[in-house]
Amino acid sequence: MIELYHGSNVAIKEIDLSKGRLGKDFGQGFYLSDDKQQAMRMAMLVSRREGYGEPTLTKFLFDESVFKTDQLNILTFDSYSKEWAEFVILNRNNKSAISVHDYDIVYGPIANDRVGLQIKRLEQGIQSPKEFLRNVRYIRSTFQYYFGTQRSLQYLRLL
Repeated sequence: MIELYHGSNVAIKEIDLSKGRLGKDFGQGFYLSDDKQQAMRMAMLVSRREGYGEPTLTKFLFDESVFKTDQLNILTFDSYSKEWAEFVILNRNNKSAISVHDYDIVYGPIANDRVGLQIKRLEQGIQSPKEFLRNVRYIRSTFQYYFGTQRSLQYLRLL
């Protein structure tokens, strides 16, 4: 079991997947991080963007043993890669509530502002996948957990 954090402008009492924003890295869903500072930065960003509430962290316990089973459809990216960038582009361009993939959980790096710029350059054809990888090589990765289905939520416990 590991602790994961969700940063928002309100405490989360119950997860509602439909409240997730469209066009996010891994799709509309519920995002968590094992990096408490990253989650707090997100909480501050959401509070400013929404204009109400206070930066708030909600803590969950996650049964990560599910990664070693075939009970859920899980996609894992261990680092920035061409496949990761293509997956992020696909999801960011999806402005529909209908998912472009069927993964229950996705784990991988966050596309922060610096990486997001490189993704945009890749998408626009300004740089090749090889140049993209060279440009993100030294950017420190913070990882995120995406929960996109009701089935995946059974492995989370609110603390």
